[in-house]
Amino acid sequence: MTTNKNNYLSMNNGKKIPVIGFGTWKSPKNVVGESIKQAIKAGYRHLDCAAIYKNEKEVGAALKEVFDSGLIKREELFITSKLWCTCHSKENVEKHLKITLADLGLDYLDLYLVHWPLAFEYTGECLEINPVDENGNTKLARIPMRQTWEAMEKLVDQGLVRSIGVANCNVQTIIDILSYARIRPAMNQVELNPYNTQQRLKYFCHLNGIQLTAYSPLGHGKLITDKVVCELAKKYNRSVANILCRWAIQQGFTVIPKSVNPDRIKDNFKVLDFKIDESDMSILNNLNKNLRTCDPDSIFGVPIFA
Repeated sequence: MTTNKNNYLSMNNGKKIPVIGFGTWKSPKNVVGESIKQAIKAGYRHLDCAAIYKNEKEVGAALKEVFDSGLIKREELFITSKLWCTCHSKENVEKHLKITLADLGLDYLDLYLVHWPLAFEYTGECLEINPVDENGNTKLARIPMRQTWEAMEKLVDQGLVRSIGVANCNVQTIIDILSYARIRPAMNQVELNPYNTQQRLKYFCHLNGIQLTAYSPLGHGKLITDKVVCELAKKYNRSVANILCRWAIQQGFTVIPKSVNPDRIKDNFKVLDFKIDESDMSILNNLNKNLRTCDPDSIFGVPIFA
């Protein structure tokens, strides 16, 4: 087993989160469980999950195996999951958190996020990406974020969740939440990479004590062949993924690369023992195109970032 040498960031509630995590989005069934075990052996202590990924039962089975083997204890891991858009009503927030806990085989989550600031019509326990009407338009539900957030706060009160936060939220949505939040969001998980640096969102979240987690650090693969990034990878004798994840960490973000390839899982973790020069960080920042590769307009037909 690789010795864990993780670095941590402190959130606004004093809880610490490892700066590098292991993502499970689009990790297929019959593969994701083995990937989780490989990641833990490689040193990852931060696992990023979500109900809509529809693989949490297999993740849970892998976690049980590593716990039962004595490889690691539950308290050594930081585990995140997310509330899906069809479950925003106050009666469904706790219900679906408990489904996630049962699937993962856990008593609590370290972090629970509102996956998108969008409420869709409820589709029952079988989650749908977005329920649509006869014209193909997403069926939005009239559920204010305040109702959802207050139900999230109750999960903390009950000890079911250690920290709560949001994902894919712009400044306007966060301002709204902060106007009534009894427990402030500890995290905002968004798409961050040199093609989408989101510096203004970064500034606002920093000003309000909200940490950022970078998903899609490789821009859905669009940055893999970028000439500038490739040249920096050669300069530092690192993989392109290492450069991109290290960029995120030096921006002050946590980052959640994902892979099901054992060698890449190990390689993606090798970002804690080197530093990119400030001049090269500036070069990477100058690659910004405001390019959003995970766009809710194309996924749901709802332009929340317009």
